[in-house]
Amino acid sequence: MSNLKTELEHIKHHIKYPANKTQVLAACNNMTDVPSTDKEFVTKSLPDNNYKGPEDVVKALLNKV
Repeated sequence: MSNLKTELEHIKHHIKYPANKTQVLAACNNMTDVPSTDKEFVTKSLPDNNYKGPEDVVKALLNKV
């Protein structure tokens, strides 16, 4: 992820939790300052689960790195 700090801020502050994968992806797609390659990574890598908070999203993505 090329803009990690910005993207982590989005995951932390711009997604309303609890959220499922569809809700996380919808929030990501509305983030115009996130590069499309990073959005694609999240789309392909994020498991279809429910997330209680940003830590759950980050853990799920780190497992795919």
